[in-house]
Amino acid sequence: MNKKIILGIASSALLVSACATTDGGSNRRLYGAGIGAATGAALGTLAGGDDKRNAAIGAVVGGIAGVAVGDYMDKQERELRKATQGTDISVVREGNQIQLVAPSDVTFSVNSAEITPGFYKVLNDVSAALNAYPSTAIDIIGHASTDGPDAYNQTLSEKRAVSVQAYLAGQGVNSVRMKAYGMGESKPLPGIPGTDPANRRVEMILTPVVNGQS
Repeated sequence: MNKKIILGIASSALLVSACATTDGGSNRRLYGAGIGAATGAALGTLAGGDDKRNAAIGAVVGGIAGVAVGDYMDKQERELRKATQGTDISVVREGNQIQLVAPSDVTFSVNSAEITPGFYKVLNDVSAALNAYPSTAIDIIGHASTDGPDAYNQTLSEKRAVSVQAYLAGQGVNSVRMKAYGMGESKPLPGIPGTDPANRRVEMILTPVVNGQS
């Protein structure tokens, strides 16, 4: 009997349209970054696309029984919405994946990869929710606008993703669950010009680790 990790993606081309929603009485913009499709397909190493990484995560945190995945992710989604309520951070659910989108104006100063003090409390609350639901892989992806040189933006996006990863690790989130990437200016938000400041963002994509038998 073997354990395998099954990627919890409902489709190979999941796209979230930019829209507005109401959560807990506060309006939020849900950015159309595209879970898995816009980033995972390009990286090829998001949770589920790297068998060695998935095996390592499953060995450390264990997995979820297939029939319980939806309920598990529902509960985690509720906790994350509570953690980010009243902030500009969006929580997007697509199938059994959850995406958090944190715009740079609440996370980093311009041209900086140092987390702003005002973002600490939100990250602390997000960390608590992540620790309460450990059977998820976490992909942290930095993005940049097209302002400035491409190479500079690529490096900055990588540094920002790593900064968030390091902070979460410092709050007790198991490092084996996390992987940080920088996409630079290559993935602007759908329908938004590359120069728009909204493209300067950090995303966290949570994918369930599911038990299976072969």
